[in-house]
Formats: sequence, C-alpha cells, structure tokens
Amino acid sequence: MKKLIIISILLITFTSLGQKKWTLKECVEYALENNISIKQSELDLEATDAEQLSALGNFLPSLSAGINVSRNTGLSFNPTTNQPETVTFLSSSGSVNAGYTLFDGLRNVRQSQRAKISQLASQYRLSKMKDDISLFVANNYLQVILNKANLAVLISQNEVTKQQIEQTKELVEAGVLPKGDLLDIQATDASELQAIVGAENNIQISLISLAQLLLIKDYETFDIEDEGYNLVNEDIAGKDVNEIIEAAKEVRSEYKIAEQNVELAMKDLQIAKAAYFPRLSAFFSYSTRYTNTSSFEQVIDSDNPTITRQIGTVEATGQSVVSEFPNVNTVEIGPDPFVNQLYLNDGIAYGLSLNIPILNGFSTKSNVMRSKVNLERSKYQLEQTKLDLESTVYQAFVDAEGSLKSYEAALLSQESQELAYAYAKERFDVGIINAFDFSQSKLRYNNAIINTNRAKYDYIFKLKVLELYFGIPATALKF
Repeated sequence: MKKLIIISILLITFTSLGQKKWTLKECVEYALENNISIKQSELDLEATDAEQLSALGNFLPSLSAGINVSRNTGLSFNPTTNQPETVTFLSSSGSVNAGYTLFDGLRNVRQSQRAKISQLASQYRLSKMKDDISLFVANNYLQVILNKANLAVLISQNEVTKQQIEQTKELVEAGVLPKGDLLDIQATDASELQAIVGAENNIQISLISLAQLLLIKDYETFDIEDEGYNLVNEDIAGKDVNEIIEAAKEVRSEYKIAEQNVELAMKDLQIAKAAYFPRLSAFFSYSTRYTNTSSFEQVIDSDNPTITRQIGTVEATGQSVVSEFPNVNTVEIGPDPFVNQLYLNDGIAYGLSLNIPILNGFSTKSNVMRSKVNLERSKYQLEQTKLDLESTVYQAFVDAEGSLKSYEAALLSQESQELAYAYAKERFDVGIINAFDFSQSKLRYNNAIINTNRAKYDYIFKLKVLELYFGIPATALKF
C-alpha cells in the first residue's frame, strides 16, 4: 500500500513536469472566449445590430419595382386603346413606386433611440455574464489550490510519521518502549496514507470540475499553476462599506441593466403614444405598358382621295344636293416597337397621403396603458435592484470581515497547535508520552494547518468579490 502511494505520487509529479500548467488569468481568459453562456450573450448583442439597422431603415424612403406579363385570349380590353377586342395578344406592364414618411408622431426617432438603448443593455448583460463566469472560474481555481495545499500538508506530516516509525522501532527493539507504541504509530501512518489518497482524489475531482467549466476535454493532463497565490491588495478590506456600495452602483452591470430597462420602457411608451398622431407620407409612381396587338386606322385612299355623296334634296324642285367627302379605308396597323411603346404609354403619379387615426377599437389606448404599466414595473425593478445590490455588497463586506477574523483565528490556532505538537514530540522522543497521545497531537496540528488553508483561500475569494463590486475588472484581479 505504501509503495503504491509513493509510486502514484511520483507519477503525478513527473507527469506534471512535462505538461502545461494553467494560471488563473489563462483560465479566466479561456473561459471568456469559450463559455457557451457568454457566446449566447454575444449573439444577443449581435441581434441588436439588426435592430439598429431596422431603425435606421425607417428614415429611408421605400422603393419598389414591378413587372407583369400576360397573354389574353378571347374578349379582352386592349391595354393601349382600352377598347374591347376578341383577339389573342401578349401584354406587359411595369412600374416603379417610391414612398417616404414625412411625419409619424416621431415614431422613427423613438425606435432609433430605443435600438441604441437596447444595444447598450445587451452590452451590460454580456459584461455581467463575463464577471459571473470569471468569479466562478476563480472560485473553482482556488478550490484546486486549497486541495493541493492540503495534500502537501498531509504528505509532509506523513514523512514525519515515517521517521517516527523508524525511531520507535529502535526504541522497541532496545526495550525502551512497548510494542504497542509502534503499532499505534503504524496505524497513524495507515490513516495518513488513506487521507493522502482522499486528498489526491479531491484534487482530481476539482481539476475535472474546473476543466469542465472551461470546456476542456483533456482531463488527464489538465493542471494549474499552484504557486504564488497569496493575500494581495488587502486595501479593499480597509475601505468603508458605503464607498464600495456607491462604486458598485457606478460600475456593476446588474444596476446598469435595470437603468436601461427603465429607459427602454420609456421609449416603448413614447412609441405607443405616437399612434395617436396623424401620419403624413409622400408617394411617386411611374408606369408604362406594352402590347403586341394590332390596331385599326382610317387612311385616305391616295388613288381616289374623295367621293361624292348625296346629302339631301331641294324640296321645291326635287333636285339632289351632293357633297364631297374624304375617301378613307380601314387599315390594320401592326404594334409599335417595344421601346416606342414604353415612352408612348408611360405615365407618372405623385402626391401626399394623410392618415388620421379616429377609432381603432381602443388598440392604441390599450398599448399605451400596457406601456405605462411596464414603465412602472421597470422603475420598481430598478429600486429593487438597488436594494439588492446594497444588501449584496454589504453582505460581501461582512463576509470578508468574517473571513479575515476566521483566518486570523486559524493562524493563532495553528501556532498554538504547532507549539503543542513540538512539545509532544519532545516528550515522545524521551518516552514521557505514548504513541497514541503523540499521534493525537499531530492530528490536531494537521487539522489546524488545513483549517488555516481553508480560511486563507476563503478570505482571498471574498476579497476578490469585493474588488469586483468596487469596479476592478475580472481579468485584472490579482492573487
């Protein structure tokens, strides 16, 4: 069992020498680049670009073009002469239409302003998501460091136990100590080896949890840099809690999100009220048409340009009264060329359109009422967010103070247990106390060191939480 433990420790040591060890900064930066929740927030931010583009498009005129081609058989109206004809013909028409909104109750302006506010709110949500992920990564990272520190304590103390076993063997063989003392120390060694195995498992579990948080699938080779993490920048603990609260209101994303939600609700109310105003728009249209039907035209006969016809008689004499008339013939004329028809048959239309809302089933009024309710709700939410933020910061401040006191108490306890352990070791070496009492003293000393480690890293984490609320970016936190 002992050899197996020693071999496993050596394997872990030699394996770690040839692999990359991640620093906290690298872990945080990697998480910010690859975390799925952050990617979703980034997509939400990209969606606001489309909202801004749509709002900008409302200020531009509308422009459309259309073309129609048809073939008619039977009685139909000729699109160029507007006369009914029983014939088969091909016809087409085209048009270009433009429109521009001159006034719509400033709805376009409000929508543009709303799009900008919406984008800003999405940026704050993304920032909050990054802070939350960074803090979560830091917490998991410190948990790995704590587990490694505890393992180092157990290994170090087990080395002392092994030395005590050798010394006790010599004393037992010399007849100075009873064999029961040797058995007690050997039992202590077995318990410590079991604790070492448990500590190693805790390290692996915490490393896997951190790797999963970072979306790293290579669990076997993943490891972190576990040196150089001490208590730094304790100035934050010396600041007044009200100063930290005021700073949090200026920088924390959750408070800014609540503020932007109020702004969005106000713009929604203004947009809803815009429906009360009339809408004035201008329009312009150009159209033309073409057909391949033939037409009929009256043409004077060039060989016999006139004809004589009787138009009446003289009542007294019965003599006929005649007159000359143009001699015309009906001639079928083929369709004009396509290009000629385009400008011969074209036309334009332009003007203004005014739409005055009078009654629409209280739709506008109900929208305005809902917008007012949403505005009041967002104001209440802002006030609640303010209260929650003050409470959270105050709680974090109290937690940091409590963690500091716990850490200081743990240090005192460790110093006391260290002195007690040194005194017990001296007494054990000269045979004044037995192995069981000595092992109990060493166990208390081990627990004191482990408690100190736990209190230390808990205090470090609480300080980092305070720094985030004070406005220090997650990627700029120092350990």
